[in-house]
Amino acid sequence: MIFTAFFKAIGQIGDRRFRKVLLLGIGLTIALLVGAYAGLLWLIEALTGESITIFDYEVTWIGDLLGWGSLFLMLFLSAFLMVPVASAITSLFLDEVAQAVEDKHYPTLPPATRVPFSEAARDTVNFLGILIAANLLAFILYVLFAPAAPLIFYALNGYLLGMEYVTLVAIRRIGRAEAKVFRRKHLWTVWVAGILMAIPLSLPLVNLLIPILGAATFTHIYHALNERPSRIPRVSSG
Repeated sequence: MIFTAFFKAIGQIGDRRFRKVLLLGIGLTIALLVGAYAGLLWLIEALTGESITIFDYEVTWIGDLLGWGSLFLMLFLSAFLMVPVASAITSLFLDEVAQAVEDKHYPTLPPATRVPFSEAARDTVNFLGILIAANLLAFILYVLFAPAAPLIFYALNGYLLGMEYVTLVAIRRIGRAEAKVFRRKHLWTVWVAGILMAIPLSLPLVNLLIPILGAATFTHIYHALNERPSRIPRVSSG
């Protein structure tokens, strides 16, 4: 079921709404990083001015040095910040990805309840904070159990991604409280599917597609799990 859902998601990757969300996420991320760098340059200029005096000597190159240094620092940090920031921003618009999947594969469903943008933004910030904090703490385990570091990475991020994406999909159909019940009920399926999403995180450029593929895959998984008949205990006639 998980691989069927994943390949269905890949088959729809060329969808116009998928591309829109991807380009929107990357574009806003670049704009955010450029804006952050512009703010840093303004701060450097405000603190250093055109020149500063050191031991009665007027020095005019400190600001330029800090400016160029901040450029290289920002380029270095961007290599690490691009993916998590792009993923976080893209997550704000994943409702449209889920809707595109349902429009194509589940056209008879009633309209879903759209999550307000303020709630989506709050959930995204919370998830990004948990993701960063959990991976920072996991460095301790990476050091203590170095041979198992890749397995720890995939298990941890698979769990977090699975919980995030299944909640995002389910909340549109059954509300926040029932979405939490749903993800606990299907914990192992959600976790394994999340690991499948975590594996490509180490691949440059491909990792930018993970939020979109994750939302699409878990939309299929959610509906597949919902279609499973409930197990009714047999009552003995004797």
